[in-house]
Amino acid sequence: MIIHVVKRGESLYGISRLYGVPHTKIASDNELADPNQLVVGQTLVILPGIRRHRILRGQTLYSIARMYGVSLSSLYTANPNLSATALIFPGDTINIPPPTQKLGSIEVNGYALPTISMDVLLKTLPNLTYLSIFSYEILANGTLRGINDVPLIEAARNARVAPMMVITNLLPGAGFDSDLARIILTDENIQNTLLDNIVNTLRSKNYYGLDIDLEFIYPEDREKYNNFLRKTVNRLKPLGYIVTTAVAPKPSADIKGLLYEAHDYPVHGALVSHVILMTYEWGYTAGPAMAVAPLNQVRRILDYAVTAIPRRKIFMGIPNYGYDWTLPFEPGTRAIALGNVEAVDLARRVNAAIEYDYTAQAPFFNYYDANRRRHEVWFEDARSINAKLRTANEYNLGGVSYWTIGRYFPQNWLVQNALFDVKKVI
Repeated sequence: MIIHVVKRGESLYGISRLYGVPHTKIASDNELADPNQLVVGQTLVILPGIRRHRILRGQTLYSIARMYGVSLSSLYTANPNLSATALIFPGDTINIPPPTQKLGSIEVNGYALPTISMDVLLKTLPNLTYLSIFSYEILANGTLRGINDVPLIEAARNARVAPMMVITNLLPGAGFDSDLARIILTDENIQNTLLDNIVNTLRSKNYYGLDIDLEFIYPEDREKYNNFLRKTVNRLKPLGYIVTTAVAPKPSADIKGLLYEAHDYPVHGALVSHVILMTYEWGYTAGPAMAVAPLNQVRRILDYAVTAIPRRKIFMGIPNYGYDWTLPFEPGTRAIALGNVEAVDLARRVNAAIEYDYTAQAPFFNYYDANRRRHEVWFEDARSINAKLRTANEYNLGGVSYWTIGRYFPQNWLVQNALFDVKKVI
């Protein structure tokens, strides 16, 4: 795998000649809507087949090896006619060895809404271990607000992807509700009713397990939440179901705030099968413009998480979206969410060059709208996904989790599959 960043004046045909890969293959792999309209700073994932490189003026074996991400020694092995002192000349062709071996295998979770396009779902499922269908909303009496999940479950199982039931303390058309969580966590009779309903749903819908996503729990209800997790695991594990949790991104055990305090990393890590770290939303719709998941901040969360949760139980969250902010930021305004492919299309329409923040490991660009208001857009591209996935490998994590898979982003799966084999559990 090679990640090429488009430079000013480059064409897809010229890029294809540079790497010896047909331009039609590059366009198809990256699912380019208009291969003739590239954006400066846009990434292209190059997946070579049989590669031959035509040497250009000024190139050396060392520079060619760096271009393709291979070692100099492997270049010599692929070209036995070369020696350490051999001269190369413009116009000569040499063999390019296969890319570096994969990093290993990984578990991959993707969250999906019931309204996801079935075409998008079917294209995405081969890249997943788990499909977490979002979500069954808990009612105050312990019953559940149902969703149209059967088509997603059937599609997942047909693709050997484990469907996960998700429960939340969301209110209809609103956010996560602290008072609703308190009702559930305080009353054992309601908990028993809730668990009965969960078991019935798991069985009747043929789910693989349960993902608990309770957020904005009052700090003083922390131990009540821990006890609910113990009770849930004790009920579901003997029935053959796994239990997972989604938790806020905590950089330390003692961080204060309604979002963080009730999520007890060590207890979750000891009880459940895996813990999904929601490592995104630094840049968020109601906040100032910045990367959604800046890697330097994600690393702070991982540095603490691996001290409290077994590494192989940790799933690092990865956002599959970006935001378009109007500048200057004013409290009370909201950014517009957009997909990663949409972001590149927007840059093309407004003739913006995409830049890259190497600290946050995230792409961004600026533009002016028809009313001369300045905008800033942050999103994900092949470089940022590559950086995140390599970070998960560096920390020896069990997996990653995407929020959400509703917008199809082909480069994400090209990069992931170049780096890892996806584990299957069914």
